[in-house]
Amino acid sequence: MDDKRLVRVSKYLSQHLRHQPERIGLVLGPQGWVDIEALLAAAARHGFAITREELARVVAGNDKRRFSIEGDRIRANQGHTVDVDLDLPVVEPPEILFHGTVDAHVGAIRREGLRPMNRHAVHLSPNRETATRVGARRGRPVVLVVRAGEMHRAGHEFRVSANGVWLAAHVPPAHISFPG
Repeated sequence: MDDKRLVRVSKYLSQHLRHQPERIGLVLGPQGWVDIEALLAAAARHGFAITREELARVVAGNDKRRFSIEGDRIRANQGHTVDVDLDLPVVEPPEILFHGTVDAHVGAIRREGLRPMNRHAVHLSPNRETATRVGARRGRPVVLVVRAGEMHRAGHEFRVSANGVWLAAHVPPAHISFPG
């Protein structure tokens, strides 16, 4: 099994566990969980057979820890565009978090802050390096500094996913430090 195949499996899982489960006949259960056997059967019915070994390798080897397995269930850890409540507790964030973007979005962010767009929450990174990698996926990265501790004290809620991504409903521009 080559790396290209594992990337394809990971992308397939992301598509159907985060965005379009109905496309292959899946219904996500509470907190986004789906039975592994149901997932494997649905994928096979739709022309993309996945073995248990491939599934285990993708979950264990994914550098972003996008998925979790609990017993006989699997779910995406965050990034859903479908209606799902991951049931993550509200937690106190670190003083500073980061958000990676590209220059083309900075003007709108200055006016409106960070919005979840088509996701359920704004994704924030615990360190500058991760935010840089996130921003670089769409061009030359711009890293914004989010004063999360200040936001928390002002009444904003934060959650953290199983893979360390910090989530907030919205980040007002008053709590963002822009470069330059």
